[in-house]
Amino acid sequence: MKLLDLFITSSKPVIEILLITSVGFYLALDGVNLLGHDARKYLNNIVFYVFSPCLIGSRLAESVSYESLVKIWFMPVNVLLTFVIGSVLGWLVIVITKPPKHLRGLIVGCCAAGNLGNMPLIIIPAVCKEKGGPFGDPESCHTFGMGYVALSMAMGSVYIWTYVYNLMRVLSCSPVETQESVESNYDSYKVPLIASKEEEEEHHKVGRWEKVKQRLNSLSEKVNLKTIFAPSTIAAIIALVIGLINPLRKLVISTAAPLRVLQDTVTIVGDAAIAAMTLIIGGNLLRGMKSSGMKKSCVIGVLVARYILLPMSGVLIVRGAYKLDLITSEPLYQFVLLLQYAVPPAMNLGTITQLFGIGESECSVIMLWTYSLASISLTLWPTFFMWLVA
Repeated sequence: MKLLDLFITSSKPVIEILLITSVGFYLALDGVNLLGHDARKYLNNIVFYVFSPCLIGSRLAESVSYESLVKIWFMPVNVLLTFVIGSVLGWLVIVITKPPKHLRGLIVGCCAAGNLGNMPLIIIPAVCKEKGGPFGDPESCHTFGMGYVALSMAMGSVYIWTYVYNLMRVLSCSPVETQESVESNYDSYKVPLIASKEEEEEHHKVGRWEKVKQRLNSLSEKVNLKTIFAPSTIAAIIALVIGLINPLRKLVISTAAPLRVLQDTVTIVGDAAIAAMTLIIGGNLLRGMKSSGMKKSCVIGVLVARYILLPMSGVLIVRGAYKLDLITSEPLYQFVLLLQYAVPPAMNLGTITQLFGIGESECSVIMLWTYSLASISLTLWPTFFMWLVA
């Protein structure tokens, strides 16, 4: 395909995202109020507990097998690298822009955690169905592409609720002027890295092994296992079991499977996740327009990190992995790996700030600008990625 054709192909899914997002934005207006704060909260819970697990479970179980899992082993590593590199870039943004202490966790989280859910879920099917596209047969492209995205989404969910959640909890700090109002919330989530003097004196009275046990017990009490084993994570585990165990796969997944109706039902429910998550994004953007107080330099730093530096590092990593024969030469697989570096911040970050009670309005501002400019990033970078792998 010519470069212009690639640009047109990559722009169509972005237009779809913008249209659905604009509908969510309209429904959240005060005059309409069909997608107000409470409605978004309830819809977000439905997406979190029902739609997303069904989507991940159905797509992953259908596309995964032992052979395919061996072929795409690098994807969980690649997703982890996006989080780690994003964290480093986020820390650089903090060093350069010097935001208030209570926003450090938010900035690092926005740079680290990408939207590996509804963005690729819209982009991949739209790119696959283009005639003469770079990824071959539209049906095979859609099947394997959605499997890649499902695994990407599942791994992203695991890393967000383990790595990013705890990273933001450690870095976040209540501001001085509102310390009393959020102190109880903050203390319940923060993990102490340095023991107090009283703790040190107590530790001196016991043996070294007792010190280790006390520290581990203290940490385990503060780690929320419910966030680690989120519904999407459980769905991914079940899908992997069904997809990898051949008798179960023949029972549920194959065309003539006796329990095929279960797979079809879960797929129907899961398909609603794409529209619902995008509508929520549109509704949340309205809140960002009404919020203020976020330093412009911080927002610009997040934009540069997510839309320039992170995709550039992704090109180096993915192409380097290909040169070292760590990944296959399949263009669609490489495209999905590259796309993981170019998406806007994950919407789950808004949920995390709500849990902490810190940085909610600032998170809305960052989301407003990152998702507004995502139309440019998700057009230019996918165009370059398709040209690179085709």
